[in-house]
Amino acid sequence: MARQPQLLDQWGRPVQRSSLRQEVSAPTIGGVRSPLSGYPADGLTPDRLAVILREADAGDPVRYLELAETIEERDPHYLGVLGTRRRSVCQIEISVEEGGDSAHDLAMAELVRDWLDRDELADETFDILDAIGKGYSFTEILWDTSMGQWQPARLEYRDPRWFRFARHDLATPRMIGAGGQEEALPGFKFIFARMRAKSGLALRSGLARIATWGWMFKAYTQRDWAIFTQTYGQPIRIGKYGPEADEKDRETLFRAVANIGGDCAGIIPDSMLIEFIEAKSIGSSTDHYERRADWLDRQISKAVLGQTATTDAETGGLGSGKEHREVQKDIEAADCKALAAILNRDLVRPWMDLEFGPQRAYPRIRIARPEPEDLKAFSEAIGPLVDRGLRVATADVLAKFGLPEAAKKAEILHPQGQIPAQMPPDPAPGDATPPESEFEYRLNTRLGLARPLAALQTDRPSAGRTAALAPAQDRLASEAALPVGEMIDRIELMLEAASSLEEAREMILAAWPDLSTDGLVEVLAEAFLAAHAGGRALVEDEGDG
Repeated sequence: MARQPQLLDQWGRPVQRSSLRQEVSAPTIGGVRSPLSGYPADGLTPDRLAVILREADAGDPVRYLELAETIEERDPHYLGVLGTRRRSVCQIEISVEEGGDSAHDLAMAELVRDWLDRDELADETFDILDAIGKGYSFTEILWDTSMGQWQPARLEYRDPRWFRFARHDLATPRMIGAGGQEEALPGFKFIFARMRAKSGLALRSGLARIATWGWMFKAYTQRDWAIFTQTYGQPIRIGKYGPEADEKDRETLFRAVANIGGDCAGIIPDSMLIEFIEAKSIGSSTDHYERRADWLDRQISKAVLGQTATTDAETGGLGSGKEHREVQKDIEAADCKALAAILNRDLVRPWMDLEFGPQRAYPRIRIARPEPEDLKAFSEAIGPLVDRGLRVATADVLAKFGLPEAAKKAEILHPQGQIPAQMPPDPAPGDATPPESEFEYRLNTRLGLARPLAALQTDRPSAGRTAALAPAQDRLASEAALPVGEMIDRIELMLEAASSLEEAREMILAAWPDLSTDGLVEVLAEAFLAAHAGGRALVEDEGDG
């Protein structure tokens, strides 16, 4: 029995095939990989945030990752722009390019294409793109070997809190084992995705690193806004009591005032005076909270989408049109290339190695939005080129416009003002007329529409002919006018009905056997005979002279 080749992962470590058949990073309640999360965002202050980020920089990212998760849950704007960026990539159609031209290369590419045609793929890639926010993500590959083959059964997103980075470089990913110890990632088992918002360590390259500060400042603004609204958004209720009121009366009055609503209530004696100093321009001082919150949202939009036109643009705003969309397209293209590279490295190549062994060339996943083609410019350019003899296949033109080939009996569109050719009626039963080609049909329907023939005898004779041959030439032109005119009219009808030079050629070739030349042959034969006799007579006359 042939020994299977030893496979190496991207870090040069041997791959243990036996471990690939097991799920190695599933969550467990009460275990080291608990799905329950903490909430470090509660009561967050600048000092606490700085401590959380320093912990992540030192290799302990748990609280930073929990904070990033909480921000997505509590900030609709950040969730919206981040989700837009992720969904714009995971919904683009994925194509596969062959690694070569051999049958084996084509078979490998087709295997990958069949697997990619799955409804779950969009959700799986969306989870992989969690790396855009946090800087990195881990996805476990669950392999299917039920029929002796190697094939990914599904891709399972794993919480990045269950992984660490090696302390010596803070770059090599490691997994938290069942006993809580850090272990090397099993080869060919995980998709390790890094999506850099900036260069540097994975722990510092995610968009959440920037969003944490903006979210904290906006949380302060929203808290102050809520306090201001509660304080000045409802009337202050004052209950007054006289000097004869006892303690019980004062308590009853206070309960009555307090139960009206809110905490802005109090009681004072008639002899006392409380002066309330209100801020000037209180009506216009409330919008600075909203302006600050909107400004922070715009900064998040710029960080995530590279622009603000799709979230915060004002109607008619300068620069809020096509230029901003171009920026978003650039970011989308970069995300597509990064995701394709990750899938090729951590999914396609390991799969082909497990199934077929190491290869010289591998199929490659390509993720790109198709560029829209200017069909108007194409149609305007191709017409003159065809008129000048360029050979263009009809199927290629139809494919450009996404049109199917028209059926033979389908109703065909024609240029405005052009009379479409009519198909001849079906032959009656027993009719011995042989079948005709599609070109002959269009030709034969118009044979009765020949225009009046030009009188060829009206052409002036050439000055070089002799006086003796002039009568014969005039007679030949007169008698040949009818058969020649019929042939010319028939060919003109073909050229008028044809849509290309190639079609006209096929029509002429198809109709050539049916072109009647008997009349012309008879006229030419008589003319040649008369010319020969006339020539002999002229020679004899000159000899006698």
